Amino acid sequence: MCGNSLTPKRGVFGKTGDLQTILCLACARDEVTYSGALNGDIYVWKGMNLARTIQGAHTAGIFSMNACEEGFATGGRDGCVRLWDLNFKPITVIDLRETDQGYKGLSVRSVCWRGDHILVGTQDSEIFEIVVHERNKPFLIMQGHCEGELWALAVHPTKPLAITGSDDRSVRIWSLVDHALIARCNMEEPIRCAAVSTDGIHLALGMKDGSFTVLRVRDMTEVVHIKDRKEAIHELKYSPDGNFLAVGSNDSCVDIYGVVQRYKKVGECLGSLTFITHMDWSSDSKHLQTNDGSGKRIFYRMPGGKEITNKEELKGVQWARWTCVTGNEVNGIGPKYSDVNEINSVDANYLGQVLVTADDYGIVKLFRYPCIRKGAKFRKYLGHSAHVTSVRWSHDYQWIISVGGADHSVFQWKFISDRKLKEALHIAPQESLMDSNSDESDSEQSDVPELDSEIEQETQITYRRQVYKEDLPQLKEQCKDKHRSASSKRRERAPVNSIRLHFVHGYRGYDCRSNLFYTQTGEIVYHVAAIGVVYNRQQNTQRFYLGHTDDILCLAIHPLKDYVATGQVGRDSTVHVWDCETIKPLSVLKGHHQFGVCAVDFSADGKRLASVGIDDHHTVVLWDWKKGEKLSSVRGSKDKIFVVKMNPYMPDKLITAGVKHMKFWRRAGAVCRILHIFGELYQALILGYFYCFMICVWGCFCFMLYFINNCIRYKTCCIQDLYILTLM
Repeated sequence: MCGNSLTPKRGVFGKTGDLQTILCLACARDEVTYSGALNGDIYVWKGMNLARTIQGAHTAGIFSMNACEEGFATGGRDGCVRLWDLNFKPITVIDLRETDQGYKGLSVRSVCWRGDHILVGTQDSEIFEIVVHERNKPFLIMQGHCEGELWALAVHPTKPLAITGSDDRSVRIWSLVDHALIARCNMEEPIRCAAVSTDGIHLALGMKDGSFTVLRVRDMTEVVHIKDRKEAIHELKYSPDGNFLAVGSNDSCVDIYGVVQRYKKVGECLGSLTFITHMDWSSDSKHLQTNDGSGKRIFYRMPGGKEITNKEELKGVQWARWTCVTGNEVNGIGPKYSDVNEINSVDANYLGQVLVTADDYGIVKLFRYPCIRKGAKFRKYLGHSAHVTSVRWSHDYQWIISVGGADHSVFQWKFISDRKLKEALHIAPQESLMDSNSDESDSEQSDVPELDSEIEQETQITYRRQVYKEDLPQLKEQCKDKHRSASSKRRERAPVNSIRLHFVHGYRGYDCRSNLFYTQTGEIVYHVAAIGVVYNRQQNTQRFYLGHTDDILCLAIHPLKDYVATGQVGRDSTVHVWDCETIKPLSVLKGHHQFGVCAVDFSADGKRLASVGIDDHHTVVLWDWKKGEKLSSVRGSKDKIFVVKMNPYMPDKLITAGVKHMKFWRRAGAVCRILHIFGELYQALILGYFYCFMICVWGCFCFMLYFINNCIRYKTCCIQDLYILTLM
């Protein structure tokens, strides 16, 4: 097979070890490969054959393996990090579950060893840094929510604090100044919404089981727990005077509770026929407006909950905050190209006359407020993947907080007023790229269990979207005829203000491995949602690569630690190579993967890049990334591939591994080049044109000099390629 085609040979497990799912790889000299297996063993390969096993290296699956100058580091589901020397002899073990920051169930998903420092990423969205001589005191440098979805978001009324809660049953309080978690409390049920009382003393949490709990903010102790509904509580709002709490549920009703009466139920609103989505109190606490799943807007008299049918009664009513998605004040925020309301959250800044929204496409938008006319222009900001579930202004309107449902991340955006906009964009040009005005508005059988619960859950995750972000322009074109009448009207301008991403809490570890590294300058690079993050621990600051449009699933670092490759979800998935110092894109590789890219790796010389797709055939593509050219593309396996590794000691070899398989690939191009050279010489010899031939060996390269038709010619190739030819 000629050209740059890849030819595979399946790894032979033989009788040395059980046929296992392989989760991570590392290469050594003399054609030795180490692989981490699902049962906690390390498999040692010589060529394509399993030579021996290191049994019990971990007590559960080994998710990550990192090779460095000092040796190898491995991390597994047992919560342990093990260090090995260059011959894979054990040096030490660090059990994170037994450390100061440890907990039961901690699972290591990524490990990176550099000198006396070790980075560890966990399944629960945490990043630890460990100093080897102080291994019992790991430093928690990043954390976020995990499991299920993240919906609950509230801000403190007088302090720079944000409160979040998710299906992982944790409620967390974040400092907007220090960018740190300052308090955490675990609840018994998944959390779907949150609200802080007007005086900042009480925190109300709406649960998925239809109950709500009130905590004291100062120490997170419980005040009361009430369950009057069977369906999830979707919205909570305290009245401006602090006397009442409105609780909206998926049971299509709103219950009113008296705060002073220790949250005794004092009213009930029954006007909706479907689940409650949003609520707002009037400034005098005498009225409540609600939105429901059908898009209906209903008004009630408080605290009894009687529905208001006479619109005259509502004249002159001022709303304390505007977070509803329907109403005259927000008519222009809906997409022109869709009749379905896909806006999940809204919050108005009365002082700045701007409105921020969050939608199902992972986009945060900034509109003018009020936004009355259909098809209003806006500024849009990317970073979240899938749906953004909630967005809120801070108490002083300096910050915007947004949370991602499936990406589990908490974004903190800096609000930039008109007079500071030009200066801010000059300081951080890479972030301004996302600020745009919209013109639209062996044997297959084994005695070993197939998969453990963690990996089985991961293999069942679907990354295919019903609608991709790249579909939006087409949807708009299809629906232009519907809105031609609206296009003749003058559209509202986009706001002159802007926002800039400032900090992100979270790390993607629940379905990714080996995606956390030190850069050349000692910073830390990883990914969350659709963002590549470069974190400076000393300054507690972040810089962001914002070129992706959907979930990033994998990350690899260049051998020189200065470039990063990241692969994302998408119908026509892309791999981005970018500079982790300047945060500028160097190459965007596309056109050969469908639905997503789950693994990437650089070659030892940094010139080539291998990637694996999540299509049905798990296509393996080899790239010349600087030229943006595909060198080879081949079907990888019908079974899921978890890792691809370019062999640093054998440039024309790469390895893929996954569910009960291991494949060794050879790039056939080198053999064909040698055959071409000798074919040319043989033809010249037959025709009598070949006069002289000389071979010189210099290091690992062969230099051939010869004359054809009185013209001097020369070729260079690898000695290894000549050796391959002699074996053919």
